[in-house]
Formats: sequence, C-alpha cells, structure tokens
Amino acid sequence: MLGRRHGIRVPKRVSLHTVTRKELLPALERSSRGVVDLLELGISRGGKIPASGVVWLNLPLDVVHFLAYLVAHEGHHRGQIVLLARETGHRLPSEITNGLWLWTKRSKEAQARQT
Repeated sequence: MLGRRHGIRVPKRVSLHTVTRKELLPALERSSRGVVDLLELGISRGGKIPASGVVWLNLPLDVVHFLAYLVAHEGHHRGQIVLLARETGHRLPSEITNGLWLWTKRSKEAQARQT
C-alpha cells in the first residue's frame, strides 16, 4: 500500500487455507524484500516514508518507529502461534517457543537455505 506508488512491488498473496511450505517461504522472502525496500525509501526521503495519496493509515511513518511497529507486530503473531497451539492441546516444546526469538540463528538458517 505504501510503496506501490514508488515502484515497490506488492508481493502476491498466498492462500491462507492451502499454502504449502514450498510456496510460503519464497512469499515471505518477497515480503521481506518489500519491507526492506520501503525502509530504504524512507531513509532516502530523510527518514520518513512518503504516504501521499494513502486514504487510511494508522502507522508511524518515520523509519525508526515504523521498524519498531513491524517488530512488535511480528512478536504479536509469534505469540498467537504459541497460544493457538496451547489452546488446541499441542503445547510446543521449549526449544520451539524459545527458538521463535533467536532471530540471529533464524537469519543464518535462512541464508543457508538460499545458498
């Protein structure tokens, strides 16, 4: 929504009901690239993401707060996953729940998958 008018491609949506791991991982990579492009756009514009023409917006537009918002939002979704597993009787092992927050390790794993 924010980047489209500045040439940042909006990634194609995946089916929430039928997506496979093989489809999801590349989609997440495309989404990640879009976020990086959006942050770089904001940095190149003096630290603020341009949002002219956006009808409804409830996000901070300065790059620092926008990034903080994205991190908090990511944490929210990780918490939802753990809660949903517990509520359906599938308590996740601590190596999984603790591993959700090992961003450096996950980043290295993602880089290894790309090579």
